[in-house]
Amino acid sequence: MAPTQLPLYSFLIFSLYIYLSISFASAILHPVDYLTLQSIHRSMSDLPGSKFFSTWDFTTDPCTTFTGISCSGGRIVSLSLGDPRAGSAGLAGTLPASIGRLTALTDLSLVPGRVTGTIPPSIFRLPNLRFLALSSNLLSGRLPDSFSPFLRTIDISSNKLSGFLPASLFHLRDLTTLIMSHNRFVGRLPNQVSSPLIHLDLKNNLLSGQIPSLPSSLQYLSLSSNHLSGQVETSLAKLVNLNYLDLSFNLLSGWIPGAVFSFPIRSLQLQRNSFSGHLNPTSPVREGALLDLSYNQLTGTIPKELSMAGTIYLNSNKFFGEVAGEFVQRLVEGKIRLLYLQHNYLTKMVIKSGAAIPVSTSVCVQDNCMVPPVDLTSCPIRSGRRKTRPAWQCNVWAKG
Repeated sequence: MAPTQLPLYSFLIFSLYIYLSISFASAILHPVDYLTLQSIHRSMSDLPGSKFFSTWDFTTDPCTTFTGISCSGGRIVSLSLGDPRAGSAGLAGTLPASIGRLTALTDLSLVPGRVTGTIPPSIFRLPNLRFLALSSNLLSGRLPDSFSPFLRTIDISSNKLSGFLPASLFHLRDLTTLIMSHNRFVGRLPNQVSSPLIHLDLKNNLLSGQIPSLPSSLQYLSLSSNHLSGQVETSLAKLVNLNYLDLSFNLLSGWIPGAVFSFPIRSLQLQRNSFSGHLNPTSPVREGALLDLSYNQLTGTIPKELSMAGTIYLNSNKFFGEVAGEFVQRLVEGKIRLLYLQHNYLTKMVIKSGAAIPVSTSVCVQDNCMVPPVDLTSCPIRSGRRKTRPAWQCNVWAKG
């Protein structure tokens, strides 16, 4: 070979090497998945401060160099879009429908950001999808009627999703976690729920109607800030595994079943409803729990079983009679951190001479049918200034 041909020959060999290297790197990943990554890169971008897409260099192997990608057998099995570190900026753009072609995908997540548009129905139907988390973006539109049968976790909270809740969603055989709070869903909850749910969060929507029968597997249930109505005795009675219950800010009425207080609940929030009648706990509440029954129409004496809680809101009801000594004892011991009893019709609260309530404890008993003990004056500003109810109100109440 002539010496003058060597530079050209070397250049051709080098070019072929680069071409084969790029082609080999691209070929490691299935062509459909590779093209899908390209469409994601075109449809989405980093918000200022995010560097998620900086590693998406399509001259390299996506399975080994792309942030947020996990592969198995040449297919993408996990796709985490955006930097998951707390406080980091998210992504903008839209979710491309091509994600629905990642048929081996089992996990799909999107960090909080400014992603808009609808969630392509094909994503919900990915045949192997088990984990879907798209919370805290600006996604809108309605949900489809069919879903992957293997879904275990769905978190699409804090978006702008709307429409009715598909009944099929509540019959997925493996679904244990469903979080759709802070959206604009309307209508009723399905009459039948067969999914083995452990965690159900639908708070801050526009749901109406009654609470249906729910699976006894539930440990976390939040339906607060909706327009739910009706009674709850039947729907709550069998939820014996609950450790968190929030039905606050609804239109619920009737009795609170006594069995609820025997559940292992660490946070029981039923405030701002229209519950009425006497409380009849079947056993003491969980020690140190948060208990909020304020702003209802509950009556009768306050059961001593509630004194085991650590934070207690019973204000703005129609309770009467004497405050049980168990509450005072636990206050003195510092085991009740907050006790709000204002705006009721209570007539007596005995604190023994020399007993001292810790300064860190908040107690409010104003606006009842008694003169509040001198030391119990740590009331919130919104409670007003009135210390004791007028005698005529107490007399009318005492006469029934």
